[in-house]
Amino acid sequence: RSKKTDRIKGMKITILEKQPGEEDEIIVKCDYLDENVTRLLNQLKTGSKTKMNFYKDSKIVLLDQNEILYFESVDDKVFAYTKDDVFETKSKLYMLEEELPASIFFRASKAVIVNIDKIDSLSPAFGGRFEAVLQNGYKVIISRNYLNTLKELLGLWTKNINLKTYFPKW
Repeated sequence: RSKKTDRIKGMKITILEKQPGEEDEIIVKCDYLDENVTRLLNQLKTGSKTKMNFYKDSKIVLLDQNEILYFESVDDKVFAYTKDDVFETKSKLYMLEEELPASIFFRASKAVIVNIDKIDSLSPAFGGRFEAVLQNGYKVIISRNYLNTLKELLGLWTKNINLKTYFPKW
């Protein structure tokens, strides 16, 4: 039986080759169901759909997740921003956070979820926050409460690197 082990987001992932006649199965071992494990389980249950429904000018528009730069909640409505357009979604931010792949989309503030693949640059901002410049030039503030998530996604958290190493004036 072949075995492969890896680590993702601080979790050990073990893949075993099944024996003839065995069915595919996923076993989750954890002390408790934290946010990351729950999100992973939700993604497994719903599958990794890449198309999402949005609304624009009384039409339903289907977009790939990879077209979305970020989501923003404004006045109890949630909008998806692409390179050239803005669309409304009926989902709440907390629902999107559970449904979207956590390795790509992360909560940047109470009102914003950002596609990390669409960030061109990061720079320190006032009050321990960071400013992300996206591929279309939009600027999004990343709250200091969510910096650890960003550091983890960028691979800086696991190496215990302080962001001040990269931004000494911060």
